Amino acid sequence: MKRLVLAAAAALLATPAVAAGDYVSIVQEATVKAPAETVWKKVGGYCDIGTWLKTTCEITQGNDRELGAVRRIAGRIDEVIVARTPLSYTYADVDPKILYHGTVEVRPVDAKTSKIVYSLFFDQASIPADQREANKARRTAMSGGWLKTMAGIAEAP
Repeated sequence: MKRLVLAAAAALLATPAVAAGDYVSIVQEATVKAPAETVWKKVGGYCDIGTWLKTTCEITQGNDRELGAVRRIAGRIDEVIVARTPLSYTYADVDPKILYHGTVEVRPVDAKTSKIVYSLFFDQASIPADQREANKARRTAMSGGWLKTMAGIAEAP
């Protein structure tokens, strides 16, 4: 028994420590003068991001808007849908070095108005400490631009 306890203690001491993350959340929203279902039909496709970013996007695995679908943005960034609802999806980068997840969601406000909500969660521990605030500001500005683009698309006739 004593050997078992000592072996367990040795195993715990030999386990490498996991580095603590430096997690950041960015949540932004835009009000849209259109019903939620109409907005979602216009901006809820998984590769609609290609339009917002003015780049390419292709579904490389699975089906658009379905759990497990993988998209490739700009020929180099792969992301997978890890959760979805009728008016949202959450995606994750398949390369876990910054552990990012994003959610695109449309929320009804009333019969004629809705909100597009974009949430981004990521670990910036791999980013040099002196660059983290600038990185967060860049990501905030970038996603704010996407929201404006999505709102414009959603409100277009």
